[in-house]
Amino acid sequence: MTALTLSTSGAATLRADALVVGVAKGPKGPVVAPGAEAVDKAFDGKLASVLETLGAVGGEGEVTKLPAPSGVKAPVILAVGLGTAPAKGDGFDGEALRRAAGSAARALAGTKKGAFALPVESAADAAAIAEGALLGAYAFNAYRNGNGNGKNGKDDKSAPLAEVAILGGKPRDKAYKAVADRAIALAEEINRARDLINTPSNDLTPKSFAAAAQAAGKEHGLTVEVLDEKALAKGGYGGLTGVGQGSANPPRLVKIAYTHAKAKKTVALVGKGITYDSGGISLKPAGHNETMKCDMSGAAAVFASVVTAARLGLQVNVTGWLALAENMPSGTATRPGDVLTMYSGKTVEVLNTDAEGRLVLADAITRASEEKPDAIVDVATLTGAMVVALGDRTFGIMSNDDAFRASLHEIADEVGEQSWPLPLPAELLKGMDSPIADLANVGGRMGGGLAAGLFLQEFVGEGITWAHLDIAGPAFHESAPYGYTHKGGTGSSVRTLVRLAERTAAGDLG
Repeated sequence: MTALTLSTSGAATLRADALVVGVAKGPKGPVVAPGAEAVDKAFDGKLASVLETLGAVGGEGEVTKLPAPSGVKAPVILAVGLGTAPAKGDGFDGEALRRAAGSAARALAGTKKGAFALPVESAADAAAIAEGALLGAYAFNAYRNGNGNGKNGKDDKSAPLAEVAILGGKPRDKAYKAVADRAIALAEEINRARDLINTPSNDLTPKSFAAAAQAAGKEHGLTVEVLDEKALAKGGYGGLTGVGQGSANPPRLVKIAYTHAKAKKTVALVGKGITYDSGGISLKPAGHNETMKCDMSGAAAVFASVVTAARLGLQVNVTGWLALAENMPSGTATRPGDVLTMYSGKTVEVLNTDAEGRLVLADAITRASEEKPDAIVDVATLTGAMVVALGDRTFGIMSNDDAFRASLHEIADEVGEQSWPLPLPAELLKGMDSPIADLANVGGRMGGGLAAGLFLQEFVGEGITWAHLDIAGPAFHESAPYGYTHKGGTGSSVRTLVRLAERTAAGDLG
């Protein structure tokens, strides 16, 4: 993991392999952002002009490298775009700082030390830069020769930036130290989630995922319980058993719990953990299978969020439920038309075996409800319909409580995750009527993402506040990297869930 330090050294005097400065879009061309005054002085006040000559405009994510002038200890200057310069008297938006730091860290892959002289006016600015840099300094090299460590005597240019030094940070200030420690814990756990999502399905199975949870539980003092396929069958978990019965890798339900002696509230997080989704008998068409190792991103997010809450010592109980299964076609697989008896006792006619995520989540939500938490939030790469509706970068939020839905949307915006609140139109539930069971697992084609939320709501315990996050779009990034977002698993929703836990601990959610 990339090291993080706070430094009071001047931008021109700190020894580093590269010095990161900010540049923004001004009305008459690029302008040098606060934090880089000493560097601009070394350029005789002409840094903006030099950057403009090189084609820089200060746009978001733009990266320009140039040799450092005399008087600057770092040999390389890396100017990163912050987007439009704020109005006079205003600071840069936290997400702009987060993305700029991430872009710079990605550009410095293979470098030992980067000094970040980006605008820092408060501990919140330092937190955003720290998060962005640590998330940008990520690489999944487990299956590459070299493993990011220069094996075989060769330098690995894909190895993450080894050290981030944030200039303008105050290492002896409690507020700054706290945000730095939080950024380290949060980024390490998001990157743990990313690693799990990026791991191919021949290595990440329900059993090995459960083992990873057990190892983390041991490391961080968490309570971990694992129900294997025999316990699931005996306990009547028809959703998990039905989805997993076609695979040679049987399902698991994992409970991973963090408790605090002074906690007054409990939040339950439920994650969809389909370690590979072929669609089952309702096989996905060609071209739709290649990235289906990511269908456990919800469970990865829940896992990472519980561990982060523990590492931060939050005064709230956070229980994670990982609904793990592999959805495969075989002679033992659930068939379209089969009826499953869920853990709740409800019966479900399976009309489409590729709508499997809601089946495993339903069992886990029912089980989570038995413990009477103050709120349940489930997270899942649940529907392609959500991607059609909201695109690749935004997750949808549905809830049985309008105020809770609004709070989650506000929290996501606060931490820099794109989300959108969505309704649960009651009339769509009728589309899942079944002539032989309590309900079917799919309804009509229109409003499919909302119908999936309505299906899940049927399994929430009476009187429990609940929300559903459909992260199908942002969970796995297939296009060019941007900001702190790499290709592959993103760790979407972890920041939102952790901030939810923090607000609950502080009593900000009632």
